[in-house]
Amino acid sequence: MANLFGNLSGEVSLLDPGAGVGSLTAAMIERVCHQKERPEAISVNCYEIESLLTDYLSTTLSHAERQCESRKIKFLSTLYETDFIIHSLEATAPDLFKSGNYDIGGYTHVIMNPPYKKINTTSTHRMALHELGIETSNLYTGFMYLAAKQLKPRGELVAIVPRSFCNGPYFKPFREQFFAMMGLQHIHIFEARNSAFRGDDVLQENIILHAVKGLKPENVTITTSRTGNFHLDAESDTYIAEDMTHRVAPYGSVIKLQDPEAFVHVAAHELDQRISDRIAHFTHKLSDMGLEVSTGPVVDFRMKKYLCRQPEKKSVPLLYATHFQKGYLEWPKQMKKPNAIKVSDNSSKWLWKNKGCFVITKRFSSKEEKRRIVASVYDASLPGNLIGFENHLNVIHSNQRGVAKELAMGLYLYLNSSLVDRYFRQFNGHTQVNAKDLRALFYPSRETLENMGKQVKQIPLTPDIIDKIIEGELVTMTDDKNVLLVVQKINEAQEVMRALGMPGAQQNERSALTLLALLDLKPSGRWDEINKPLMGITPIMDFCRERYGKNYAPNTRETFRRQTMHQFVEAGIAVYNPDKPDRAVNSPKACYQI
Repeated sequence: MANLFGNLSGEVSLLDPGAGVGSLTAAMIERVCHQKERPEAISVNCYEIESLLTDYLSTTLSHAERQCESRKIKFLSTLYETDFIIHSLEATAPDLFKSGNYDIGGYTHVIMNPPYKKINTTSTHRMALHELGIETSNLYTGFMYLAAKQLKPRGELVAIVPRSFCNGPYFKPFREQFFAMMGLQHIHIFEARNSAFRGDDVLQENIILHAVKGLKPENVTITTSRTGNFHLDAESDTYIAEDMTHRVAPYGSVIKLQDPEAFVHVAAHELDQRISDRIAHFTHKLSDMGLEVSTGPVVDFRMKKYLCRQPEKKSVPLLYATHFQKGYLEWPKQMKKPNAIKVSDNSSKWLWKNKGCFVITKRFSSKEEKRRIVASVYDASLPGNLIGFENHLNVIHSNQRGVAKELAMGLYLYLNSSLVDRYFRQFNGHTQVNAKDLRALFYPSRETLENMGKQVKQIPLTPDIIDKIIEGELVTMTDDKNVLLVVQKINEAQEVMRALGMPGAQQNERSALTLLALLDLKPSGRWDEINKPLMGITPIMDFCRERYGKNYAPNTRETFRRQTMHQFVEAGIAVYNPDKPDRAVNSPKACYQI
């Protein structure tokens, strides 16, 4: 994070709100003390309200002072044992944060790991933030907004935060105001949802972002890694992590001025950009087709006296997420949850007509499900005139009634496709899928959905069959640019790795792409027409980029060598230097063959 800052010269004024024990400030001091052109002076303001941590933070600041003195850098620090948001409100007198005035503030740099906590509408923080000009539902975005407001023009901000602000209506005001002030320079995505905030139960993707106040760059650098195990690469003098990828994207493709939702669109790889471009051909929303999506209306703890463990007289089916497994409907089911709900004057207003086909998606995907959106179809086949949908389901319907079978099946195919899954991940880092997310998606036309739906004779369908039907209707590209073929080949290669009994660490996308490279198997190729080229590590990485749109950072060659090829050779999948077994270990001609 400290290494992302561009300009650290002259007089540096650093803000670290929510400083903890001062790890980020320490990293900043470490960096400036070891760079060639050091600043003349550094002043640091740290905010921390946890008394358990402030003693450690004081010690960190004392170490920082001594370190700066040894490098002849003037150092001044202030530790505020107070709430950053409340203190910002008190410090506004009379108009520090006047609306639209983005050229005030005293800091040149902000480095932050702000607290992640939802704030309700009546809380002190919510009212303070309202006074300060921002409507937001989480502390971390409040911290980001206030920190950005207090930056000088061309001041820089680096933050590690959850990715949830990138989409959704709750964070829309924040996105609009933050990116009106700040130009996004770099975004790094942690692809493992439980990595960066493992101890805090923040089960969503996390990011590091670097932005500059009042500067709109031409491009945004997008990097990814599964974990946060960064290390300094001596060859390139940059920090890298295992499986780190690198892409430079036009600013307008990430922050789209014409996007009414103001989403942050992060296509981490060329493959993701192709998917985003493909989705851009679709222009229909559910509302355009006369459809609605709602969370299931039955909140079970409010209806306790009407719930039935098993069906009874005057009861109707009540469907939970657990009734839908791998596309199948199992009802009634032996489980702790009820299977039915009694019909009464009170409960009937939460029940819908049991007629037509409803498209169901789970609001929370389980750990064993690889896809974020998991859709099923309920065809009104259960007994009774009414049906209950529990609150942890999203239901696509038409005026609380089901829709025609062909349309429902078309929506089932589209929502379960690899195309939508990969696109959805570009702007949604949550473990959950809400009704608002489904409303925000773009869909093919009703006619196209119905044409696809006519091809479905029974469900569930395997992912490859779903993708083939989607491609048959939608693809107008040449084979090797067919994004679903790309995704399908990677998935198949991962299946091969599992079938060969490779350990979990070698069942990842990197190892799958390496296998495809060693077979010279392109997206449009067939598994029964493979080749056996001799390939070195760099040609393997070139193949990943050119054929599958996955651009690994050049300095991750050792990861390919140590974490994939070594295991391939040990398992007998590949041979090392078959053309010259006695070749020197450090030879640039080192190669592998399947």
